[in-house]
Amino acid sequence: MERAFSVEEIRQKVRALMPEVMEDLKQLINYPSVAFPGYPSGPVLDMADATVGVIKKYGLQDVHLLDIPGGYPAVYGEIPAPPGAPTVLMYAHYDVQPARKEDGWETDPWTPVLKNGRLYGRGAADDKSGIMITAASLGVFEGRPPVGVKVIIEGSEETPGHLEEFVPLHPDFFSCDVIMVADNGNLSVGEPALTTTLRGEVSCIIEVQTLDHAVHSGSFGGAAPDALVSLIRILSTLHDARGNVAVQGLRSYPQKEVEYPEELYRRDSGLLEGVDLIGTGSLSARLWSKPSVTVIGIDAPSVGGASNILIPRAAAKVSMRISPDADADHELQILMDHLQAVAPWNVPVKVTKVSVNSGFVCPIDGPGYGAARRSLENAFEKPVVEMGAGGSIPLLHVLRETVPKAEFILWGAQDASSSRIHGTDESVDIWELERFIVAQSLLLKSLGEGR
Repeated sequence: MERAFSVEEIRQKVRALMPEVMEDLKQLINYPSVAFPGYPSGPVLDMADATVGVIKKYGLQDVHLLDIPGGYPAVYGEIPAPPGAPTVLMYAHYDVQPARKEDGWETDPWTPVLKNGRLYGRGAADDKSGIMITAASLGVFEGRPPVGVKVIIEGSEETPGHLEEFVPLHPDFFSCDVIMVADNGNLSVGEPALTTTLRGEVSCIIEVQTLDHAVHSGSFGGAAPDALVSLIRILSTLHDARGNVAVQGLRSYPQKEVEYPEELYRRDSGLLEGVDLIGTGSLSARLWSKPSVTVIGIDAPSVGGASNILIPRAAAKVSMRISPDADADHELQILMDHLQAVAPWNVPVKVTKVSVNSGFVCPIDGPGYGAARRSLENAFEKPVVEMGAGGSIPLLHVLRETVPKAEFILWGAQDASSSRIHGTDESVDIWELERFIVAQSLLLKSLGEGR
């Protein structure tokens, strides 16, 4: 790059790019890139190719598909660092959650719709906005950023992926000084925030069997325990009367509290009028730093297929969000031991481990983090807050172990107030997207200047 751009010049360059950014984002939303098992692979692979094209269009020519054994390819590219400059790894993902109009979408999820300053469509925020933040911040510098750049855009983030296995085996691809993760967002539009913690996630399947076959509930009910009733009694011990997780020994993270308005949470969660919130303590702690337990599936007869029998077998999948700094294997073992211990009537219980994903605590004392904070403040022209997130990005824990000296920056255009990621009518605020492109461009400029 021949000269350094001023902050105002970067703002103007981003503003000039936005019409093109919007058109490219609309095109990406058209791809139903659902990487879940059972969904067609064609649209996912087409989306991978389209992502390569977008990244090249904005100036990174050395970009290609990287084969990830067992999963969909990642998009990978590099720009060598100028002498003495650091290298930045930019992360996003191109796969999305499933979506069908009949699930409650107002419009077709794969047809982008611009309304009231927001672009609607599956992936508009999570995480095709992250692809455009990555691409456009390179476009600001016309493919000649003041730092070295590596881009990794994953194809299986929303499903059990394989990039976590690939990273430790190929550390050279990921060696860098700063890792920018454009897969987060502010609590509210226009209120800049850096994400500093992510909860982890563990899960298991509990199976209860009390009889070797179904029997008539009139002839045998009242003495032999029913497997489904037994399972319900076990699951009811997971929370106390106020809704706090009642599994003893789980860790909570002592996070700085951020005000999370209850009315905002009620609106965004779709909580029905009159329904109480569960748990105690601040809302931010309940969502970001304390454990939470959810029963996400049950194997039992359906209401439509019910008959007058004692049910011999029932099973449930239990998912638990864990403290950002907790040992995931340890927390899962505590949950599994609890489920075994509370079984009533000596019923046989089998508990099987399913998933173990660590949380993440972002170091905030490095020069890169300080530069990101200043860049975000300049982009939004407001003070920056630090917040947590309840979701998980398992790859971050692997990257920290593989590149231990790298700093992490977690941000993005997925505002919690309205984006509705993973839900119906997902959208991204256009002004929010523009400001994060400005912020990431300012951070590249700052890192290139060594401050």
